[in-house]
Amino acid sequence: MRSYFHQSSGLRIGLLVAVLAALALLAPQVAGADSIKNQLQVEIQEWPVPWEASRPRDPAVASDGRIWFVGQVGDYAAWFDPDKGSFEKIDLGAHTGPHNLIVGSEGYIWYAGNRDRHIGRIDPKTGEILRIDMPEDAAKDPHTLIEDGQGHIWFTVQHGNFIGRLHKKTQKVNLLPVPTRNARPYGIISDPQGRPWVALLGTNKLATVDPENMKLSEISLPREDARPRRIARTSDGNIWYVDNAQGYLGRYNPRTGKFREWKTPSEHGGPYAMAVDASDRIWFVETIPQPNLFVGFDTDSKEFISLKAIPSGGGSVRHMVFDAASNSIWFGTDTGNLGQARLPD
Repeated sequence: MRSYFHQSSGLRIGLLVAVLAALALLAPQVAGADSIKNQLQVEIQEWPVPWEASRPRDPAVASDGRIWFVGQVGDYAAWFDPDKGSFEKIDLGAHTGPHNLIVGSEGYIWYAGNRDRHIGRIDPKTGEILRIDMPEDAAKDPHTLIEDGQGHIWFTVQHGNFIGRLHKKTQKVNLLPVPTRNARPYGIISDPQGRPWVALLGTNKLATVDPENMKLSEISLPREDARPRRIARTSDGNIWYVDNAQGYLGRYNPRTGKFREWKTPSEHGGPYAMAVDASDRIWFVETIPQPNLFVGFDTDSKEFISLKAIPSGGGSVRHMVFDAASNSIWFGTDTGNLGQARLPD
């Protein structure tokens, strides 16, 4: 009896250890988390978008609190009411392929018709859509939009290889070819002076345009194998970017022309979506790890401060936006969710 008891206990203990080991393997492993001391806690909540397999992405926050976004595969623009937890959508027409939208200063919703070479303006009160076609057939894929505070919308045309400017009042479009072939202009921001800054995904460069004379300049990054995808700006005027190919966070100082870079926490990170908060902290998402990882970086201490797995996995988080009113970042996921990351103070 004693021998049986000991054997049975040993089997049970062995089985328990095996089960715990299996559960540990199934649990999300946050690569690089051990290297971040005193992590700041970020709370992430996600809401399933009711239109399946539509790739919800690129949210923007309206003054009434609604969160607007596009369904790139579903050919729609939509809004989410966080208080009610409800969604509504506006169909844009087959093959529009909306890639991005912004909420304009006058309240209109502007979207990039990535598969149908146009930019659209939606009146959120009536649902009426104004279509603005690209003036050249080569500008076939308007990509990401940004307002400059000067009455214009600047935008990228990835495969057409243009940086564009739309005059909101007249609907006139100016297109500037990027000198480097296949540069793939991608992420874009505007500084307080109305100057656009662009990440060139097809090469190791950033670009900027002088809005006074429309002169386009390219800026080479320190490494030839770098491929910047998204871009941000802190209040000190520094330009930040994520190198999607090699896994770096980079800083460019326009006043000195100097660069500095930091390797991202994961060995193979694929940093993609990017935003800066009111405290000048940089937030980005590593999209090669599954689940995707929401990463924070303190631009004062020059240290990574947070690493959080996206609960739904994310698939790929491609673009995100900071909302000062709620101190949070909104994003869409390839897994069909709209997400909100509530940031610590």
